[in-house]
Amino acid sequence: MMLRRGFILFLPRLVGLLVVACCSVSIVYMLACTPKGDNQQLALPRVHSLTVKEGYEAILQEREEQHRNYIISLKKQIAQLKAELQGRTEQLKNMQDRYPDPLDIQLDHSNPEKAQANLLAFLHSQINKAEVHSGVKLSTEYAAVPFESFTLQKVYQLETGLTRHPEEKPVRKDKRDELIEVIELAIGSLNNPEGAGNAKHRVYTASDFVEGIYRTEKDKGTLYELTFKGDTKHQFRKIVLFRPFGPVMKVKNENVNMADTLINVIVPLAKRASKFRQFMQNFREMGIQQDGRIHLTVVYFGKEQMNEVKSILENTSKSANFKNFTFIQLNEEFSRGKGLDVGARFWKGNNVVLFFCDVDIYFTAEFLNSCRLNTQPGKKVFYPVLFSQYNPSIIYGHHDSIPSLEQQLIIKKETGFWRDFGFGMTCQYRSDFINIGGFDLDIKGWGGEDVHLYRKYLHSNLIVIRTPVRGLFHLWHEKQCPDELTPEQYKMCMQSKAMNEASHSQLGMLVFKQEIETHLHRQKASSKKT
Repeated sequence: MMLRRGFILFLPRLVGLLVVACCSVSIVYMLACTPKGDNQQLALPRVHSLTVKEGYEAILQEREEQHRNYIISLKKQIAQLKAELQGRTEQLKNMQDRYPDPLDIQLDHSNPEKAQANLLAFLHSQINKAEVHSGVKLSTEYAAVPFESFTLQKVYQLETGLTRHPEEKPVRKDKRDELIEVIELAIGSLNNPEGAGNAKHRVYTASDFVEGIYRTEKDKGTLYELTFKGDTKHQFRKIVLFRPFGPVMKVKNENVNMADTLINVIVPLAKRASKFRQFMQNFREMGIQQDGRIHLTVVYFGKEQMNEVKSILENTSKSANFKNFTFIQLNEEFSRGKGLDVGARFWKGNNVVLFFCDVDIYFTAEFLNSCRLNTQPGKKVFYPVLFSQYNPSIIYGHHDSIPSLEQQLIIKKETGFWRDFGFGMTCQYRSDFINIGGFDLDIKGWGGEDVHLYRKYLHSNLIVIRTPVRGLFHLWHEKQCPDELTPEQYKMCMQSKAMNEASHSQLGMLVFKQEIETHLHRQKASSKKT
């Protein structure tokens, strides 16, 4: 009882002591935890202090020092940036010295391996810039660089003037040496295939060479495509080489099997049954008997002479056991572009090579192989330059009789010319023809639609193979220029008609025939007097 009473009396004192202790602790905590002035910031002097002036001077000096340090830091950063810029400039200059303009390439002879690497890089850049792996878009038909074709004995070239011949034999020495070197390199590549090891393989010789085409892009180099006989009748080996104004480089070495490559020959026709009979004789011999991988599509306009044309087709089918033909009849006015477009779109089989042909064309079996070898779906289209015959009555007028057709098929300056202004005979895959949009069917009458299609291919990324071929002839026939043609079309037609008749010198002889006869008469009269 007394303990409880003592505890109750002692409790108020204890509470008071605790309150005093808490207050003391709070005061001590406030004094200890009050933040001190920043070392970088000086406390402002008291107004009545004797050090007011010195304090402000110290502050100003401190701030001035801070700004001076900041300016020095900026100057250092600017100096570093200038040094880095100078370094970049030096690197760029060194790169330009190492890889200068291709026309001024410099090789470091002190480091042969580095020099060789730089040279190879340059040569490969020339291949990439040239039209080898893909076509380039061209503005006009005149921008296409044509190919020239060659065999072991001859070079077939486009005429560039009245003194040039359509074929060169004997071949000029520098050109002959160039082509012989290319053929030898190709044969060496065929006889030493990469990755063959010790495996036995066929030994190729110059006699296996079939033909080649080449063209020179003057700012890049010369491209060669050579074709050799393969292991079977319908197989070929094709080698692509490139001379980038330096060593010849192998681009491609591939097997080309054309055994199953069908050609659909499309011929638009109206009347002209006698010409069609002559065409079918050529088609039967070269297309059916010698080649055998061919289809014929005839698109006939109107009904006049239609039964005669169908009869010629049926007789050929029976006698040659030939079933691969299609006859399409259109009751409308003749349009070459419309006929070819209809014939191409009528085909329902697999993708096929289309050969757009006319009834006055003569082709060989070798040309059909060229048609296959120079086309590739999504890659290449073939625009051969055919050899156009002059008027036989003028060419052979001094003979007792005009030779047979086969004897007239000679590539000489006196017998004809390369029809380099014509784009009507062409080989292309049907898929490319459809994708490019086909012919412009709004063009009526003579000419125009062929050039329009040719330009569309030039404007695409496909490679256009343009080269004279020795197995494709345009047989002479009198050309008619209808009055309903536009003035531009009529002018083109008349120019074509004049060029078809005879060579420059032969036409000159006709123009001056009277003067020549007068001269001969005078010579005879003068000889009688003496």
